[in-house]
Amino acid sequence: MPRADDPDAAPDAGGAAGPAGAPSRGAIASVSLADLPVAGLTRRRIALLLGALVSAWVILFFAHQVGQASEAAARAEAARATNAELQANVAALQSELALIQRQAYVEQQARAYRLGTPHEIPFTLADNALPLPSDAPGSAGVRLGAATEAPSPLEQWVRLLFGPGGDPSNAAGAAGG
Repeated sequence: MPRADDPDAAPDAGGAAGPAGAPSRGAIASVSLADLPVAGLTRRRIALLLGALVSAWVILFFAHQVGQASEAAARAEAARATNAELQANVAALQSELALIQRQAYVEQQARAYRLGTPHEIPFTLADNALPLPSDAPGSAGVRLGAATEAPSPLEQWVRLLFGPGGDPSNAAGAAGG
């Protein structure tokens, strides 16, 4: 079968159609591929496909930008919280510095090394010393403003007449027996 671009092939008469209405060899060369829909792809469908792809790309791009913006906002909030913590820490350290620079604090710490005044008598507690009871003077149980249970007036009279831990029934039984 001769090719359409073959110079030796003789063209049909005027490139007209053959007997069954089929195009002749010369007519095949004049048909463009743009006129034939390949696998159902027309110009309109290709344009719609490209438009959908561009739209999807734009949506994904903006979604990525929104995600980055929210991450940046979260980092900024975390930085604000960290800055507030650091400011509180700096304020605490400054107040501690002011405290340890006071003369009274320096003197108190010097007493721990027995560097007090000559009139002071240094003392320490023994290693095997017992802990103070909860109602010892200066403890939280007897401090000014602390709630205490006052005995009733009857209990006070019983204690006065019969001594601490005295019970009138025991005192009468001991006196009679």
